[in-house]
Amino acid sequence: MNEITNGLQALVARDFQFTHPRDASGSLVAVIGIRVHRGVIDILQLFGENDADAARIPGDEPDVLFPSKVLWRTNGSAADVINEVLALPDPRPEFGADTAGCWVPTQAGRSTWLAVSA
Repeated sequence: MNEITNGLQALVARDFQFTHPRDASGSLVAVIGIRVHRGVIDILQLFGENDADAARIPGDEPDVLFPSKVLWRTNGSAADVINEVLALPDPRPEFGADTAGCWVPTQAGRSTWLAVSA
């Protein structure tokens, strides 16, 4: 578990922002991290110690949790997926300018990523 904690701290140091969605009873459903940079969005979803996935998607993707276009994707244990995200190279310059956005609460225990459009 220490490897996962250290990996999450390394992701925070790389400007990942995290949200912790909960179900109706208040139980934690996942830990979701997102980083927007150099025209792409990197997203990490941890559902359990042995159930995680991550993806890199274009910065203009309207639905980050169910993207229509994926540039890179992986899944596996939380530690392995975190390590793969940490090993990702920076995107190539042709992906464009930085995309911005923020997590917006939608209801108790839930939030969604809202990309800045202008």
